Amino acid sequence: MTRRLPDLEAWAIFAKVAELGSFSGAARELGLSNPTVSKAIGRLEARLGLALFARTSRRLSLTESGRASLARATRILSEGEAVEDEAADQSKVPRGRIRVSAPLSFGTAYLGAALPEFLAAYPEITLDLALSDRRVDLIAEGFDLALRIASLEDSSLLSRRLCAVRILLVGSPSYFDAHGRPTHPAELMTHAALAYTGSTERGVWRFSHPQFGDEAVEPPVRIWTDNADMLNPVLIAGQGLALQPEFLVWRALRDHELEIGLPGWSAKALGLHLVMPPSPLRPLRVQVLIDYLAAKLAHAPWSACEG
Repeated sequence: MTRRLPDLEAWAIFAKVAELGSFSGAARELGLSNPTVSKAIGRLEARLGLALFARTSRRLSLTESGRASLARATRILSEGEAVEDEAADQSKVPRGRIRVSAPLSFGTAYLGAALPEFLAAYPEITLDLALSDRRVDLIAEGFDLALRIASLEDSSLLSRRLCAVRILLVGSPSYFDAHGRPTHPAELMTHAALAYTGSTERGVWRFSHPQFGDEAVEPPVRIWTDNADMLNPVLIAGQGLALQPEFLVWRALRDHELEIGLPGWSAKALGLHLVMPPSPLRPLRVQVLIDYLAAKLAHAPWSACEG
């Protein structure tokens, strides 16, 4: 029995409909008619003998079978675009939409400031930015690229480490004058902690010392927050101590509004990474953004650059 070739065009259309949640939106973005998009999905569903979308008058959502098929379909779309870009004259102008995920605080503080130059250089590229500390699923949610500040676990995703991000124990000089300057992590149990809920171990602060080894403490917490930005005014006002990424506090340290505590002890550094779907083939528009961000963000004033 001769096996039919897969309907790659229909799978690419399916991926775009799933990304946008709309038949008409996918038709507009792909430059197709609404009936063409509808027929492509109909062909797939007839061929598979199952529904990929649940349709109501108000909502379009993926069925369980549709969700199971989405990752590979998204890869078909993205690799098809990348193949065409590679085969085309590389001097052509990059164009189209790029979906980017980035942490909220970092995106607000640094990504926005980095983008005007890129937008001026590539006027036919459109950016769709999602700023959140939630770790998105790049493939299932249709993202081309993510910035992540983390110790990355092994995965099928591709990543490029830009630089280290130190995590610093900080407080204001007035706080340390009033409550003392701890010299060992155990002493933090008598201090007020301001804690970020997005850390891997909620409320646990871990430190290491080249001579005394590792220590973990759970100091009493006065403020819990899922946004580390809001802790800086409280820190500067002398209301506690916090473990903060260096990119959020370097200016306050420079201006002596904050100081680093626990001399000799350090929290585990994280890394600033560009994370991409697993295929090495990427549309030209995505590659130029990767190269631009790698050059721009690796030279941020707070960073311990690694090249």
